[in-house]
Amino acid sequence: MKSSQERRGRKQQGGRSKREDILAAATERFGRDGYEHTKWADIARDVGVGPTALYHYFESKQHCLYEIMDDALADFRARFDAITARERDPERALAAVIADSFVLSDQEVLRNRVLVAEQGLLSRPSTSEREEQARQAARARTRDLEFAWASFLATAMREGAVPETDPRLLTRAVLGLYNSIWHWYRPNGIVALADVGEYFTKLALAIVGLPPTGRDVAQADARAA
Repeated sequence: MKSSQERRGRKQQGGRSKREDILAAATERFGRDGYEHTKWADIARDVGVGPTALYHYFESKQHCLYEIMDDALADFRARFDAITARERDPERALAAVIADSFVLSDQEVLRNRVLVAEQGLLSRPSTSEREEQARQAARARTRDLEFAWASFLATAMREGAVPETDPRLLTRAVLGLYNSIWHWYRPNGIVALADVGEYFTKLALAIVGLPPTGRDVAQADARAA
């Protein structure tokens, strides 16, 4: 006979799995049909549960959206940290970070679409405590990611790896270029993501001011990483 602790463990594991299923279904719906055009009941049907069951995991559709956005930002930060910790040369690290940001699954592409399309909602406070906590968490991650990028670029400037300028404005220029892609790019569209990544990586590195020779070497290293 199983102990109560083991039964609770199975229940908790099942809850985490169902929560992930809901997030995945919501990401696909929001990314494909748009947040406003997606009904909470659509997501429940995709997951195979009744609409009321969703409230065990999320306060509302908007709460779910904030969690999706927070997950996307957390993933970007984790990947950024891993690459910049591994590669100490600023030029090579920068090329690797930008190239890596295009190594995405179809689900991650849709998540980026959701993040970019609904970014404005993060500026609107919520009266729901759980929604507001999720909103604040996603906003904090946005600021944290921008700070990490600006700090990295400022260090690269001090080391003479890239031309000196305002690191905060340069961060917003690079991230703004990257975010613009997800307004129009579609998985399995006429342009392959690898081709988009190669083209926009060159643009982003040019914005930063890397010389052509250094840029080509850095890109080659990034592809080999």
